[in-house]
Amino acid sequence: MGVVNVTPDSFSDGGQFSDPRQAAAHARRLVDEGASIIDIGGESTRPGAAPVGLEEERRRVLPVLEALAGCGAPLSVDTRQPGLMREAIAAGADMVNDVTALSAPGALEAVARADCAVCLMHMQGDPRTMQHHPAYQDVVREVRDYLAGRVAAAVAAGIARDRIVVDPGFGFGKTVDHNLALLRSLGKFRQLGIGLMAGLSRKAMLGKITGREVGDRVHASVAAALAAIENGAQIVRVHDVAATRDALAVWNAVNK
Repeated sequence: MGVVNVTPDSFSDGGQFSDPRQAAAHARRLVDEGASIIDIGGESTRPGAAPVGLEEERRRVLPVLEALAGCGAPLSVDTRQPGLMREAIAAGADMVNDVTALSAPGALEAVARADCAVCLMHMQGDPRTMQHHPAYQDVVREVRDYLAGRVAAAVAAGIARDRIVVDPGFGFGKTVDHNLALLRSLGKFRQLGIGLMAGLSRKAMLGKITGREVGDRVHASVAAALAAIENGAQIVRVHDVAATRDALAVWNAVNK
């Protein structure tokens, strides 16, 4: 999954693709580099980020989504707002990627009425405060139990299990140790019997491990993606598509 942030303040590429034409051109480059899915986000959910109003998020996302019709890859919209979910689905989105796991009022219904896929992610707290003091008794068990509950809620709302993917939410209310525990234990999330996505690309945990600034984390991001695949992820959400695809090509050749 290739990341396209249509935001002025995302942690890794804020402002680079805030113009819809730039964003659409970047998305097409990612498809050419081998992205199987494009994920378009109009609200930064980095630590400390303030929420974005529906009108502004709509203004950022919908022109990019419309410009990418027929681009050769399924299109995902990264949003937690049910109003935008409905509009994005109507405009051709193939997937909703929600950091709040369809917990907002009306979100389950917005997706259940369509036939798109959905990614349910775990986050402790909200972006403004989630990294202040994240705490768990057993991070793997608690995150898995939360996601199992959200899957059950989605199924009860009429969303078929084969439409659902889960994401443990690396960096969303987790310390480095929490993230590493989740990465080592991704196989336990496969026990939920649905698709599993991991998003580690360029994240702060990689900076803390390597000492690299966000723009110099390509190699660490690729290593994290390979570790996620090795441990059970089926989708990796990345900024550096070409580098990740090359590494996966080698990994797949070795592991035939």
